[in-house]
Amino acid sequence: MKSLEELKKIKEETLKKVDLRKQKEGTRIVVGMATCGISAGARPVLMALLEEVKNRNLSDVIVTQTGCIGVCRLEPIVEVYRPGEEKVTYVEMTPEKAKRIIAEHIVNGKVVTEYTIGAYEK
Repeated sequence: MKSLEELKKIKEETLKKVDLRKQKEGTRIVVGMATCGISAGARPVLMALLEEVKNRNLSDVIVTQTGCIGVCRLEPIVEVYRPGEEKVTYVEMTPEKAKRIIAEHIVNGKVVTEYTIGAYEK
């Protein structure tokens, strides 16, 4: 970096990458990574999601982290946001379940209902 202009350009490019509010297209997968989620095993779930998205070259999918989603007893929790669809909340996730979510829900568009919060509450 040799100039203030170069620094400003780097800043603008970085802000575009991290501003999720502007992302209107594609799928967003959010993993609860508060203390409750981490202690329940959210980190391996996050890593499995990232790995599966990378292995399948899913360029329109972003995997992000958030704090507490609010139902600590059901952690690890993963939420899927797809354009034009309702949010889907998956609970008690594992790395194996995460890979299935990518294969069935993200790639093939079929919600894995037995992992959702609605199925858990029944």
